[in-house]
Amino acid sequence: MRRKGVGALYVRRKAPFSPSIHGGHQERSLRGGTESVPLIVGMGKAAELARKHLPGYEKKVRPLRNALEEGILSSIPNTELNGHKKQRLANTTNITFHGIESEALLILLDQEGTCASSGSACLADSDEPSHVVKAMQPGSAASRQMIRFSLDAANTTAEVKNALSGVQQAVEMLG
Repeated sequence: MRRKGVGALYVRRKAPFSPSIHGGHQERSLRGGTESVPLIVGMGKAAELARKHLPGYEKKVRPLRNALEEGILSSIPNTELNGHKKQRLANTTNITFHGIESEALLILLDQEGTCASSGSACLADSDEPSHVVKAMQPGSAASRQMIRFSLDAANTTAEVKNALSGVQQAVEMLG
C-alpha cells in the first residue's frame, strides 16, 4: 500500500535539476501529483518547532556526545574519530575500533543495554557498510570496525558514563 508523504527540497537557482515524478505542472513542472495540504502544514509546524527548540537541544546533547566520544578515544587504544571534529551533528559520533569487528562489539553493547549501530539507520537490514561509511574509511576492514552512537536530550550524564563503561568492558573482552 502506498502512503502519502511530504518533504522539502531546496534547490539553488540555476542548479541542474530534473523531476523524479513526471506529470502535471505543479512546482513549475518539477513534480506531478496533488499536494497534501495537511501534511504541508504539519511539516511547516515541525520546522517552526525545530527552529525554536534546536539551539537548546544542541546545548544539552553536544556535551553528552563529547563526553562519550572523548571518554572512548582517551581510554581505549586504537580508536579513531570518523568525520570532522566540529562540523557535524551535535548528537552523533562515529568511531573506528581498529581490530574489533563492529558486529561483535554491538552484541556485547546490546547485552549491557547500550544501543549503537554499525551503519546508518536507513541500512539497518544490510550487512554491507553504507556509502557514507565507505567514504569515511575506504578500507574494507576499517569500514567493518566502526560504531555510530546517537544521543538525545533525554539521555543523562549517568547514562553516558554507563555506556562508556560498557564500551570499555566490551572492547576489553574482544581485544
